[in-house]
Amino acid sequence: MSKKDALIQPDRGQSATSIHLVTKDRFEDWLKPLSAGQRAAIKAQKFEGKPAQVAIVPDGDEWFAAGGVADLEKMTSWCLAKLAEDLPEGTYRLKDGEAGAALHGWQTAQYKFTRYVKPDESAPGPRVLLSQKAKHLDNAIAEAEAENLVRDLVNTPAEDMGPAQLEAECEKLAKTYDAKLKVVKGDALEKDYPMVYAVGRAAARDHAPRLIRLEWGNEKHPKVAIVGKGVCFDSGGLDVKPAAGMKLMKKDMGGAAHAIALAGLVMNAKLPLRLQLLIPAVENAIAGNSFRPGDILKTRKGLTVEIGNTDAEGRLILGDALTRASEDDPDLILDFATLTGAARVALGPDLPALMTRKDGTAQALIDAGKTCDDEPWRLPLPETYREWLKSDVADMNNISSNAFAGASVAGLFLDKFVGDGIDWAHFDTFAWRPSAKPGRPAGGAAYGLRAAFHMLRARYSGE
Repeated sequence: MSKKDALIQPDRGQSATSIHLVTKDRFEDWLKPLSAGQRAAIKAQKFEGKPAQVAIVPDGDEWFAAGGVADLEKMTSWCLAKLAEDLPEGTYRLKDGEAGAALHGWQTAQYKFTRYVKPDESAPGPRVLLSQKAKHLDNAIAEAEAENLVRDLVNTPAEDMGPAQLEAECEKLAKTYDAKLKVVKGDALEKDYPMVYAVGRAAARDHAPRLIRLEWGNEKHPKVAIVGKGVCFDSGGLDVKPAAGMKLMKKDMGGAAHAIALAGLVMNAKLPLRLQLLIPAVENAIAGNSFRPGDILKTRKGLTVEIGNTDAEGRLILGDALTRASEDDPDLILDFATLTGAARVALGPDLPALMTRKDGTAQALIDAGKTCDDEPWRLPLPETYREWLKSDVADMNNISSNAFAGASVAGLFLDKFVGDGIDWAHFDTFAWRPSAKPGRPAGGAAYGLRAAFHMLRARYSGE
């Protein structure tokens, strides 16, 4: 999107419709100076200043908008989103104050996934919001575009969003930001990335597995690796999922979508770090050469893994990728994965589960998330649960011997493949919103993306 077409733009005094923000407790005071006709119009629309309420108020030959918010002193990312969804096409400015954090939701509220539908000629055009804080707009635009990129990638069905398409997204990043891209795919994976190869080898040739690696930045800067689970479709393998469990598995590359979007934010902001983006991209398909329950897989790290369940495949491909990330001794590794149903049972769809080795890193991510309404929730990595991954015939199993603490046990599996002493954070994210909220349509969704970016910016740029 060009700056000219952006949904938030600098306020240079251009013509715009006013938006009055109102809280429920101040509603009566706000209503008093209005005319009888205006009060009647507001009453007819049942507007009372409650959060997410919207009203159109006549004002002579013109009109202004009213929007209900919870707190005039603390703008959240989503408090203007309902206005952005419901108002007519046009240009708007707040009557008093600045949008602040709400610049984000104003943009994301207008997202539509339209790749497979005919254009709706009756749909309203863009609603543009003016802001006097022009220097903040570029950052706000970049973050909204990154969130919408995650939505686009996750919403796209697997036939059109396979490993090759994830590679193409990384190619776009490499060309845009002059980064280096290396890809190992197909049979060439068997030696150096044996778990990625095993999980992906049953897919059709045009969905062949691959390990995508992008490098960017000054080699003298601190090294940061971002890793994303790229299971473009998960049938469950030979431990096949039921139809209900398979229905949304186009979103199983949601971790890769987050990682790609975060890498784009890092490079766009020119953060002073040496970035490595790693995407193990596969389709967990069913064929005569599928890996099997009971197989013992080699790994890049040299450990052996007994396969207790072929539907616990995401941790396998991440294991090889985390091993490769660790080989460069980075200052920090962040990984994103739609890894476990257990995390969703524990936290629901809105909160990404966060697991870290260091308390300080966890707190930095939580604090960053609070500032941008994208707070993760920390789950533990209990040392005592490591024994649940023991195998009688290999160094470890890929699943637990019981059904307890599934998210944490998956995190402990990953921890085995991260180098000793490396600062590491793992996001177990849903990447999907089951039902819409203002600014957050149902479908593909980003959770933890902005928290991670704000933390990286604070850690490496001091912003």
